[in-house]
Amino acid sequence: MSPATDEREPARRGPAGPAGVLRAVPGRFTSRLHDERIASWLGIALGASVLVSFGTGLVSHFMQQPAGWMQWPSRPVNLYRVTQGVHVIGGLATVPLLLAKLWTVYPRLWQWPPVRSLVHGAQRLLVFVLVGAALFQFVTGVLNVAYWYAFRFYFTSAHYWTAYILVGALVVHVADQWAKARRTVMTRPQDAVGRRGFLLTVAGASGVVALTTVGEAVTPLAPLAVLAPRRPGTGPQDVPVNKSAAATGVTAQALDPGWRLTVTGRVAREVTLSLADLKALPQHTARLPISCVEGWSVEASWRGVRLRDVLRLAGVADDARVRVESLERWGRYRTSQVDPPHWRDPLTLLALGMNGAPLALDHGHPCRLIAPNRPGVMQTKWVHRLVVS
Repeated sequence: MSPATDEREPARRGPAGPAGVLRAVPGRFTSRLHDERIASWLGIALGASVLVSFGTGLVSHFMQQPAGWMQWPSRPVNLYRVTQGVHVIGGLATVPLLLAKLWTVYPRLWQWPPVRSLVHGAQRLLVFVLVGAALFQFVTGVLNVAYWYAFRFYFTSAHYWTAYILVGALVVHVADQWAKARRTVMTRPQDAVGRRGFLLTVAGASGVVALTTVGEAVTPLAPLAVLAPRRPGTGPQDVPVNKSAAATGVTAQALDPGWRLTVTGRVAREVTLSLADLKALPQHTARLPISCVEGWSVEASWRGVRLRDVLRLAGVADDARVRVESLERWGRYRTSQVDPPHWRDPLTLLALGMNGAPLALDHGHPCRLIAPNRPGVMQTKWVHRLVVS
C-alpha cells in the first residue's frame, strides 16, 4: 500500500490540485514514516508471518478434525508441540507488525476522491476485506489464548474459515502490489535513518512479545513467560490444567471405587477392568508433552498401561479405530478418536500416574489417555470406555 499523499508537499484543502494527485486534510499525516518503502517492508514480513500461521494452523485443525481418509503419524513425538507453538507464539509476535503496518498506511483512508474508478474501488474493497480478516484473526486469536471468550460463535470454525479469506485476499493483494513493492524496496532512500529506526523498533517489539511468551512451550524460559496464560511448573504435579474435575462435574464418578474401564464395539470379546486390574497389567513409562491448542506445552513422565495391550485383551483388529470416551457428560472434546498409528505405538498409554505420583484428579484420575503427537484436547481425561470400530 502507498501513503495517502506525499508529506513533503504543502497541505491543501479539499480535492484541489492536479488530476490524479490525492490530497489529505491539512495538517495531518506529517510523519515521513507514512511511506511506501516502510509499508512494503512491513507488508513482506507480515505476509510471511501470515502464511506461516496459516500452514501451522492447518496442521492443528486437521489433527483435531481430520478428514475421513486422514491418519496422522504418531512420530515425531513433538511435531504438534512445535507447530502449534510456532502458530500461537509466532502469531502473537506478529501483532506489532500488523499494528505498525496499519499505522503506516492508514492515511489512505482519508485520500480524496475515495474512489477514482471501478478498478480502484475493487482494490479498496479488497484491502477492506484483507484488513478486516487480519484484525478478526488476530483479535479473536489473542482472546482465545487468554481464555476470554467475549464472542458467541465457535472460535475454531470461525478462525479456520476466516483464515482462507485472509490468505486469499493476501494473495490477490500481493499480486496486485508486487511490482510496485519490489520497485520501492529496491530503491535506496536518501533519508534511511528514521525508517531503519522505526523498522528496528517494530522488530524489537515483536521480539519482546515472543520472548515473554515462548516460555510457555520452552520450559527453561518459563520465568520469562509473563504474557503466557499457562506456564510449566504451575498446576497439580507441575503441569497446568485447562479444565478441572469440578468444572466438568466428574468428581464423584472419578473417585467412585466402583469405576470400571470397558472395551466394547468391534471386538472379539468385551473386557471390563477395574483400577486394580489395570495396575496389575505390565506398567510402562513414557516421557511425553501435553501440547495445548493455546500454544503452551509441558513435558511430563507418564506411567501406565499401553493402550495396545488393553485392546489386545479384547482381540481388536490391527486396522481398528478406537473412540475414547470420558466420564464427562457434555463438551465437544469428551471423546476423541485414536487411529491405528497411535494406538499401536508403544508410547501411547492409559496413564495411571504422572511425575512419580498417582494421577491427580484434575489430570484425569483414575485413567487418562496420553499419546505422542496429539493436541492436548485429544488426550482424553477420566476415561471409562473404549469403543472399537
